[in-house]
Amino acid sequence: MSAKILIVDDEQTMCEMIAADLAGRGFSSSWSRSAEDALRALQSENFDVVLTDLRLPGVDGIEFCRRILADRPEVPVIVITAFGSLETAVDAIRAGAFDFVTKPFELDLLAIAVERALDHRSLKRQVKRLSKAMRRRGRTGDFVGESPAMQVLYEQIARIADTEASVLICGESGSGKELVAKALHDKSGRKAGPFVALNCAALPASLIESELFGHTKGAFTDARENRRGLLLQAGGGTLFLDEIADLPLVLQPKLLRALEERKIRPLGSDSEQSFDARLLCATRSDLQEAVEEGRFREDLYFRINVIQIDIPPLRARGTDILLLAQDFLDRFGARSSRNVEGISPEASKKLLGYTWPGNVRELRNAIEHATALANQDYIDVKDLPERIRDDAAAARITPGNDLADLASLDEVEWHHIQHVLEAVGGSKTRAADILGLDRKTLYRKLRRYQQK
Repeated sequence: MSAKILIVDDEQTMCEMIAADLAGRGFSSSWSRSAEDALRALQSENFDVVLTDLRLPGVDGIEFCRRILADRPEVPVIVITAFGSLETAVDAIRAGAFDFVTKPFELDLLAIAVERALDHRSLKRQVKRLSKAMRRRGRTGDFVGESPAMQVLYEQIARIADTEASVLICGESGSGKELVAKALHDKSGRKAGPFVALNCAALPASLIESELFGHTKGAFTDARENRRGLLLQAGGGTLFLDEIADLPLVLQPKLLRALEERKIRPLGSDSEQSFDARLLCATRSDLQEAVEEGRFREDLYFRINVIQIDIPPLRARGTDILLLAQDFLDRFGARSSRNVEGISPEASKKLLGYTWPGNVRELRNAIEHATALANQDYIDVKDLPERIRDDAAAARITPGNDLADLASLDEVEWHHIQHVLEAVGGSKTRAADILGLDRKTLYRKLRRYQQK
């Protein structure tokens, strides 16, 4: 539907001229010759923009702006004022007008002001819709999203949270694996107990063993006192092991034995201690491939993967990207006292078209960057990081006549593999079947493309 403009001016010829020009640009319009008539029209019809002269009989333009702001705050008002009356125009802006133009004016400039007002209204609608959608997120902890992929994830969390089964959470870097683990803990019968996390990729093998199982005083050079391991510290709660694929092979049988017997032996100790903790693990690697290559024990793999949860990558979550972006924008705006309320339609298209290799973590950083640079009440394309602003990867896959825009065979293959993986939720086994490849060939191609 075309936008509808309300024109308010006591000169009928002016109203007819503006209406005719707007009609030629695809807008519909109505006009009134007084503020009182215009206010009645606003009560009975929906208008997208009000275009009004400041000099009106009866209720003047300033008071007219105040009444519209009070009754229809979502409708932007553009005021027309005589050249040299900028002080009056400033008063109108203070009364709630969105913009002003001075007489004599060019119709092209008036049309530009109308387009800006329509973009502003569209932006406010988007902010309102996104804010309303975000208020529905509470059931899944800190997650934001309403896409089909996320609905599946929410259902999985709800079904398995209150069980004692070990869960393997799989997803790309930055996709929110620890958030899933925390949601499983918070919705379980162990929620009153501790949630203890360890990143297996962040520590050397010697320290991981001490962290997990604890040690006694004098067990090694720096062991100056007894230390309870994380399996004991998580008693009555949940232990989350992130990047489990990086657990040293030498420690894997010790962890498997602990999980089977529910007992651990601290370094330097002759006695075992029982523990009561649910184990959740996460990985961005393919553990089945690690098993086949001898980098991960098969028996431990089956022990920690009683239930598997696959987190969808951000690029497969559709308009959730905008929900998350608005959520981050609200947080950063409040923290920095910046009056940045929304994201322009052009910037939104850039966010939706980008592939987000760093997932939610990358989006968070991008919105923080844009909020810091924005010099208006919304984020525009120019405020986005360069890699997003200038991203043309998707366009290169689209056939065209310009030889410079044609993609190489490798680019087309890599794009198609990514598309299939997204469609099957990241399952490399299912993706390999669809692509007509054996799994080892698919793994080899993924490694080759990801190293480029």
